[in-house]
Amino acid sequence: MTANPRSRLRIGVLALAQIVAWGVLYYAVLVAAPAIAADTGWGEEAIFLAVTAGLLTSAICGIPVGRWLDRHPRRVMVNGAAAAVLALLAVSAAPSIGVFTAAWVLCGAAQAAVLYQAAFTVITHRNERARRGGLTVITLAGGLASTIFAPVTAWLVTEAGWRTAFLILAVILAVVVIPAYALTIESRWTHRAAVTVRDPATDGAARTVRFWALSVSLALMSFSMYAVTLSAVPASAEKGLDLQAASWVLGLIGVGQVLGRLLYLAVPHHAAPWIPPLVVGVLGSAALAGFAIAATPGWVFTTAVIAGVIRGALTLVQASAVHDRWGAAAYGRLNGMLAAPIAGVTALAPGVAATLAGALGSYERMDVLMASICLVGGLVAIRR
Repeated sequence: MTANPRSRLRIGVLALAQIVAWGVLYYAVLVAAPAIAADTGWGEEAIFLAVTAGLLTSAICGIPVGRWLDRHPRRVMVNGAAAAVLALLAVSAAPSIGVFTAAWVLCGAAQAAVLYQAAFTVITHRNERARRGGLTVITLAGGLASTIFAPVTAWLVTEAGWRTAFLILAVILAVVVIPAYALTIESRWTHRAAVTVRDPATDGAARTVRFWALSVSLALMSFSMYAVTLSAVPASAEKGLDLQAASWVLGLIGVGQVLGRLLYLAVPHHAAPWIPPLVVGVLGSAALAGFAIAATPGWVFTTAVIAGVIRGALTLVQASAVHDRWGAAAYGRLNGMLAAPIAGVTALAPGVAATLAGALGSYERMDVLMASICLVGGLVAIRR
């Protein structure tokens, strides 16, 4: 990241937009789901399936959106933010679970153009050689989103009802994110003027065993980490915490993500590129197992922070994976291809977590299973 004041300002605005976008488009519904189910009678499973449908849509849209971000970043991100606002308005007024699900599908399509994939592409193209600092700032902001918006959403839902809460959140998104992207994102990347639509080097990388083994490794780790952390509210309730305290568990995971990303920035990065995902897989497995067996509020909060640390580091490992191995020439497209299966299996995490917890008899047992999957993911990364 350069020392230019204008560059720092643009990074700061992009970071603020990421806080709001992640908080409103991702974390809010996780907190509001029990209240939505109680008010409508739709059932938490149906609500989480709707959210999963949106996340799967985001994964599917990731590949074409990545290609478009390499060409017209401002247009893609502004239109994505506008679509997200419309989706939240539809959510707030949804008369049935069908309309609610359709609204989250639209929200998922918008997420592909608004959240990390878009921000990572901007940072990588804008500051290729100094991208680590920019990537860390953006992911630090995303990590703060749950810390800020989990308790805020819980308060809005309690005080005003979930429909009014999502209406307010839509307004916040429109006021902050749309102008942030419209005023600070480049309309195109001039250094890519000579890059062809089809890059043989890019296509070759995407067909290698190395590429897809890396994708499998990151997918397994992401799936397990998200299955546990995104189900932290019901898992904490199972341990005896009330809704407000359980929402703070989710918030503390966000605090952990911030710490993990700061640690990632501070650690020297001279090792082979397969070392970071291996370390994250091993440490992540231990963290998830610790959260599973935590029985007192103090240990629940502590292990939640540690799990957040590992999840935060994993985000930066994924963000750097393409550039570390194949460079930045077609980062948006290659990163979209790498991220699509990761986002796809991660999208299944909330619904699968709830289903497995029911089948296994508790969230504790589900968390132990996810710890094993995280370890396998780290091992798959060896030499990749």
